[in-house]
Amino acid sequence: MPRIVVGGAQWGDEGKGKITDYLALEADVVVRYQGGNNAGHTIVFNGKKYPLSILPSGIFRSNCTNVLANGMVINPDKLLEEIAYYKSEGFEINLKISNRAQIIMPYHLDLDGAAENLKENKIGTTKKGIGPAYSDKINRIGLRMGDLLNLDSAKRILKEALVIKNLELKSYGLNPYDAHSLFKKLEMYAEELGKYICDTSIFLNQMAKEDKYILFEGAQGAMLCNDHGTFPYVTSSSPLASSVPLNAGLAPRYIDNVLGIVKAYATRVGEGNFPTEQNNEIGNTLRERGHEYGTVTHRPRRCGWIDIVAIKHAIRVSGINQIALMLLDVLSGFDTIKIGVSYNFKGEVIDYVPSNIDDFALVTPNYIEVPGFKEDITNVTSYEDLPENAKNYIAKLEELLETKITIVSVGPDRKQTIVREKIW
Repeated sequence: MPRIVVGGAQWGDEGKGKITDYLALEADVVVRYQGGNNAGHTIVFNGKKYPLSILPSGIFRSNCTNVLANGMVINPDKLLEEIAYYKSEGFEINLKISNRAQIIMPYHLDLDGAAENLKENKIGTTKKGIGPAYSDKINRIGLRMGDLLNLDSAKRILKEALVIKNLELKSYGLNPYDAHSLFKKLEMYAEELGKYICDTSIFLNQMAKEDKYILFEGAQGAMLCNDHGTFPYVTSSSPLASSVPLNAGLAPRYIDNVLGIVKAYATRVGEGNFPTEQNNEIGNTLRERGHEYGTVTHRPRRCGWIDIVAIKHAIRVSGINQIALMLLDVLSGFDTIKIGVSYNFKGEVIDYVPSNIDDFALVTPNYIEVPGFKEDITNVTSYEDLPENAKNYIAKLEELLETKITIVSVGPDRKQTIVREKIW
């Protein structure tokens, strides 16, 4: 299976970065296909943490090509900052940027924060300009990375966009932008990033025809999908595997395998209903043991028991056929572990996620309990050596999800990864 999608099957922060990094050891290409610097991955190897917000997780291997695909929105300032940091750390930047990816402009950040502040029911946006940049894409007034290769075109597009954007800024009581000063930034971006910009669809299709190992790295999680997540408490793009062909310019037939990343418990950042949330000592314990604070925002994550209904929803809409179970070590020490298996909704028991956010806010979970385990599993290297109750928990999840768990993570380091079946 030379082409694999790694996608989150919950509300994001499942540990996608670690698995992408682990699988990237054999990959020829790693592709970020949606989102922007609102997503964060933390990679741990050789005893050191490496935070990523834009660059793909294959950046640590010099013989791996990293792609920022057309489905992304890119903040050039943050990208340049990240490139400079990893160059200073001694890593070679083998990068290709889609000429069709959207550019996050300074006014997008202003508008993101201003709109969020006006909302009575806040979304919990990171205020990184992601939503406004995607809005301009849909409204056909956005600048794209390829425009940096034709600065005359970029100047014209910028002037036309500012007619609208400055009116929006003034309506919020914010200062307008000067086209000349912004164009100077575009000239700088062109000089610094122009060498990376190309038609990545052509490159990826050629790699697929040559049967190269391609890893598609999703940001956020299925429950934050703009179409199939808990709308409106979602992100501005789709992290589902089904969005990869559109967001990378690659035919659907080239997707061989979808590996869903599932945390052994559940977390969520921002607003919106979270049925299995434990706003108590259990939640606090999970947060501290799992170091559940955002890579980008450092916000404390809401924590709770695993939610089977939400994960089965992700399996269905994203086509997940294998699962990597993450942070199993965090559950060590609990006498019993709860699993949310269904919802109560208006006097009925349901096994689906309601589409309406007010309906979803009414659901309450039904749990089953399984015995916990006390042993420290962070040094376990084979599935057979896991405690019996840990293996029983995994088996129960496989039964409920009707999907094979092929990877089990027992710690943040690459070495703390148990592979039950070969992925590539």
